[in-house]
Amino acid sequence: MNGASVYIDGRWDIGRGEPVDSIDPATEKVIARWHQADAEQVTAAVRAARRSFDAGAWRTAEPDRRAKVLRRIADLIDDRADELVDLVVREVGSPITLTRALQVGQPAVNFRWFADAAERGPRGGYREQLPGIRGPVASDSVLVREPIGVVSAIVPYNYPLNMISWKVAPALAAGCSVVLLPSPRGALTALAFMRLADEAGVPPGVLNLVLGGPEAGTVLSSHPDVDMVSFTGSSAVGSAVMAQAAATHKKVVLELGGKSPNILLPSADLDAAVGPSVLRFCRNAGQGCGATTRILVPEDRVGEFLGRAAAFIEESVPTGDPFDERTEVGPLISAEHLAQVRGYLDRAVAGGGRVAVAGERPAGPGWFLPPTLVTGVSNDDEICRDELFAPVAVVLPYRTVDEAVAVANDSPYGLNAGVFGDLDEALAVAERLDTGTVAINGGGPMRPDVPWGGSKRSGTGVEMGEDGFAEFFRIKHLNWQVPS
Repeated sequence: MNGASVYIDGRWDIGRGEPVDSIDPATEKVIARWHQADAEQVTAAVRAARRSFDAGAWRTAEPDRRAKVLRRIADLIDDRADELVDLVVREVGSPITLTRALQVGQPAVNFRWFADAAERGPRGGYREQLPGIRGPVASDSVLVREPIGVVSAIVPYNYPLNMISWKVAPALAAGCSVVLLPSPRGALTALAFMRLADEAGVPPGVLNLVLGGPEAGTVLSSHPDVDMVSFTGSSAVGSAVMAQAAATHKKVVLELGGKSPNILLPSADLDAAVGPSVLRFCRNAGQGCGATTRILVPEDRVGEFLGRAAAFIEESVPTGDPFDERTEVGPLISAEHLAQVRGYLDRAVAGGGRVAVAGERPAGPGWFLPPTLVTGVSNDDEICRDELFAPVAVVLPYRTVDEAVAVANDSPYGLNAGVFGDLDEALAVAERLDTGTVAINGGGPMRPDVPWGGSKRSGTGVEMGEDGFAEFFRIKHLNWQVPS
C-alpha cells in the first residue's frame, strides 16, 4: 500500500498519471509525492461503484448495518485524532486549535449524526404510507425513498476531512456507492480517511478514492454510470460541473461559495461585535465559503470600528506557525493563491481604496497574508464582488438600515451573513437578507442537523441536516387499486 494513491473496489494501487507534490504552505517544503489517477483508473472507480450499487449488498443492507460502519468511522477518527490533526496542519496550514475542533473533531460528529439518520431514515421514512383514496376508483399509495445511486463526491482543500464527512457520510447512510475525488491540496488527508473507512468495514466498491485534477473531475461529472454529483468549490468550476452533468441529466448539488455580508446595526455593541466580526473573516486564513468579508458599518462609526479592529487584530489575531497554539491565522494554500489575492489588493489601492488595517506578517518562508481591512471601495468594485478566499474584508459605510440591507443583497452570491444589534431588530433584518444562513450576534456553533446552502451563484441544493440527507434519495410512488 506504500505510495498508493487510488483505492478502487477494495484494492489500493498507484496512480498511473502525473506526479504531484504536496507542499506544506507554512514552510514551502515538499512533504509527499504521489501520482494522479489516469482516466482509465477514474473510469474503473466509477464502474466499481456501479457494480457495487447494482449488486445491492450495501443499498439493501439493514439500516443498522450501515449505521454501525459509520459509527466505526467516527470512532477511528477519534482514535487517530492526533495523527489527523498533524496531517491537516501540515497539508493545508490550518491553525492547530481550529484543526482539532473543526477539521477533525467535527467530522466524527457528522458521521455519528448520519449513522443515526441511516437508522431512522430520511424525513418521511424509507416507506411512507399515504392516505388512501376512496371513490369510483379506490386506491392506496406508498412513497418509497431509495438511494439515488452512484455519487461523485468532489471536495475542496480548505476543510478536507470535514467536507468528506459532508458528502460521504450522507451518501453511505442513504445506501449509495461513492467515488471520492479530493482536491490535490487535500489529497494526503483523503488518503488517511480512506484507510480508516477501509478499516471500518465499508464493502469493496461502495467507497472508492481517486486522486487527480480537472480531467478526473470531468470524468466524474459526465460519466453515464454516475447518478449524482456533489461538488464544493468555486462558482466557475461549479458551472463546468453542471454543464458536464447536463448531457446525462444527472442530479447535481453544488456548494459554490460566497461574498457574505456582516451588518453592524446602529444598535450594535462594538465591544461585543468587533472580535467575532474579525475572527469570522480570518478563520482558516479566510479560506472558507461562509466568511463574512463585506462588513457594513454605520458611517458615523467607521473610525471607531477600524480602531477597535486594529487593536483586536494586534492583540488577539496573530498570524504565523499553524502548530503554535496561539496562532489564529495560518498561511494561504499556495504561492499562486497568495499572488492572486495580492493582485486584488493592489488593484483596489490603485483604484482609490486604502488598506486601513493590516496585521503583521511573520518572518521567514510560508504563504502568509495577515488580516487586512480595506476601505474607500464601492460595493461595485471587484474586491467586493469576487470571493478572495483570504483574510481580507472590506468595510462599507451606510446611512440607513434599508441601505445596508440593499448593499448586503447586492451580490452575485447568497450563502451566509452576520447581523449584530438589538435582537428584535437584528432578527427583522436577517429575514430580509437573501442568503441561506444568518448568524445573529455571533450565532451558534456548527451543527450537523441544519442545512447549508444558498441562493444565486452560491449553489444548487443543500448539504447537511435532513434536507441535505434527502438529496441522496429518489422517490418512487407505488399505488394500487383497492376492491370496492
